[in-house]
Amino acid sequence: MLFALIFIILGVVFLLKNLGIISGEVWGIIWPLILVMIGIRLLWKQYEWKRWSERIWTKLGE
Repeated sequence: MLFALIFIILGVVFLLKNLGIISGEVWGIIWPLILVMIGIRLLWKQYEWKRWSERIWTKLGE
């Protein structure tokens, strides 16, 4: 879902840039934010996986 959202945002940014509504300088702000969002999502997935696996192993050990 995150990748779909990123593609939608990129499409909107490129469309607005082509229509002359935003300047090219905005792209310099947008692409680092996209990288940060991807990094946060990867960290969150790892955290959820670790929490889930600990819960499963705890129940199996009982």
